[in-house]
Amino acid sequence: MDNIDQAGLWSVFVLLVMIMLALDLRMGGGRLHRVSVREAAVWSTIWVALSFIFAAGLWWYLDKTLGRDLANEKALAFITGYLIEKSLAVDNVFVWLMLFSFFAIPLELQRRVLIYGVLGAIAMRTGMIFGGAWLINQFHWLLYLFGAFLVFTGIKMWWLADQKPNLENHPVLKWVQRHLKLTNRLHGERFIVKIPINGRQVTHATPLLLALIFVELSDLIFAVDSIPAIFAITTDPFIVLTSNVFAILGLRAMYFLIADMADRFSLLKYGLSAVLVFIGIKMLLIDIYKVPVGFSLAVVATFIGISIFLSLKKPTR
Repeated sequence: MDNIDQAGLWSVFVLLVMIMLALDLRMGGGRLHRVSVREAAVWSTIWVALSFIFAAGLWWYLDKTLGRDLANEKALAFITGYLIEKSLAVDNVFVWLMLFSFFAIPLELQRRVLIYGVLGAIAMRTGMIFGGAWLINQFHWLLYLFGAFLVFTGIKMWWLADQKPNLENHPVLKWVQRHLKLTNRLHGERFIVKIPINGRQVTHATPLLLALIFVELSDLIFAVDSIPAIFAITTDPFIVLTSNVFAILGLRAMYFLIADMADRFSLLKYGLSAVLVFIGIKMLLIDIYKVPVGFSLAVVATFIGISIFLSLKKPTR
């Protein structure tokens, strides 16, 4: 599959991302408030619509310049990568819910943490995608390593689906507690405050900063899972990056949309684990049989759809 390297397309994408980031930062009008389910649903609809408009625009441009076959291939790869990233992001949302509960961050303060979480996720993934694309071009055998990793991760996710992590003994939290002075209460939206001790102002980190550290850490961990999964669909950096970024931009709205009903998706992790195993096997077979992108899209949609349907049918406790 040929890579998209037109400077014009990259310029349009960068401009769109800047505009969309500005819109995302305006979610809620920049004021301290609780994001309602209705507001989150409207923004989620906007992000999904913009993603498919971009896919349609990409198809139209490639159809006019490089031909129908390439346009179909790239647009389908974008949609598949977007769906994979969006599905795996739901698991990240569950982790965020657990983090905010552990650090006792009220809903009206979670918005500020997630703003920086989204910006950090975009920066990290951009570097990882370009680095991963370069490595794959230099060392083709890395695809087999990524495939084996995804199969292992999928099996591990299935095995540990019902287990809750113990944050109190997390090594990162222990390290932060040893190296930073911490307050035991929140100070509004402030990550750092100065507290008078023995006549001088001493800088302290608030629980909001701890939550931000763990949100960024979770973004990094999930990027390690999701980026290899999209490389199994396409190694084109443009498609991998655009599908990732469009999915991430809608992540904050999706979080507030499902925050109050996360327990209704109790079986989703099993669907996600099946997706990872399928993508891993697809990557391991890449030089033996090239699984069509359309078939991959159908399999991913089926696994996610079945897990969501069974979750909603399952009686709540």
